[in-house]
Amino acid sequence: MFWNEAALSMCTSSASGTLTPERITGDTSYGPEIRQYEYRGARVIAAFGEYDLGSIAPLREALHTAARQYPKVVLEASAVTFADSTFLNLLILTHQMGTLRVVAPSAQVRRLCEITGVDTVLEIRRTIEEAAAS
Repeated sequence: MFWNEAALSMCTSSASGTLTPERITGDTSYGPEIRQYEYRGARVIAAFGEYDLGSIAPLREALHTAARQYPKVVLEASAVTFADSTFLNLLILTHQMGTLRVVAPSAQVRRLCEITGVDTVLEIRRTIEEAAAS
């Protein structure tokens, strides 16, 4: 079971600030999927699938819109199965626009960040809760 099936099925609304999906976007019939919601004043964007030059546009739009509207943007990247320099460039540009936290990057994304040294620039966190609090 992917993160999107397990975690979003457990999301509920409460006064304690539990994860609550607000808006879900993405085309599940083809290509990558993006889900978005607000959590403790941060915009959380959960990305699923492969991201390259041909598929990055929806994620770019979501991150840039979030960076303009929220003081903190959290990218949950555990289900990103492929990412290239286009994805990496997007992370850096979003980081320059405001506060970006990358949560639980997949092994492929983590390796890409380590090889390029971007892991020393971006703030990488283990959980959404940790990212929203920092």
